Amino acid sequence: MSTPTTVLLVVAVVAALSIVAGALYARRSSGLGGGRRALRRRFGPEYERVLARHDGDAKAADRELQDRVRRHGDFMPQPLAPGVREEYDAEWAAVQERFVDSPRSAVAEAGQLLGRLAADRGFPAAGRYEEQLAALSVHHPRHIEGYREVHRAARADSGTSTESLREAMVDARDLFEDLVADRAVDHGRHRPGHGQRRGHGRGHMLRPRGRGA
Repeated sequence: MSTPTTVLLVVAVVAALSIVAGALYARRSSGLGGGRRALRRRFGPEYERVLARHDGDAKAADRELQDRVRRHGDFMPQPLAPGVREEYDAEWAAVQERFVDSPRSAVAEAGQLLGRLAADRGFPAAGRYEEQLAALSVHHPRHIEGYREVHRAARADSGTSTESLREAMVDARDLFEDLVADRAVDHGRHRPGHGQRRGHGRGHMLRPRGRGA
């Protein structure tokens, strides 16, 4: 084979490899969130929250969320050991009952329970709250705000209203139900009977005494 032919062949191979590499990169980028529209679809309300935190800077919000997907998008949550799911169910039911007499204490317990449950599923440990929150937001974006709310409510001063605490608990239960379920990833699609699993109802047990139903 002559030298000119060899050079042309090498150039052609390099060009072909470049095209393939570009296509793979584009495909991977799409999987990591892709454009703004894809990020909005994936993260839902979480996208708007991040956008507001960046004072409306969409590029900054996109970068943050794309970084979350790069770091946590390939993570596969681990199944709970046999019997552990039932234990968590019982713990959550007990926390809801304690809310009736001690709302703030119950909210703090709910936040701790969610942190332990997420860690049991393989997410970052509860002691790394921000990193755990970021990972959870990639896999449970529609329900992550509930975890954030109970964490914030438990740390707030005594001026937080009982109604705000109750709403935080109700929202946090959506994330709890996602984490305790069998399926590894849930992007917020409603399941049949969602909110009524295991007899939990939607907040009827979270009314402090003397407040009525």
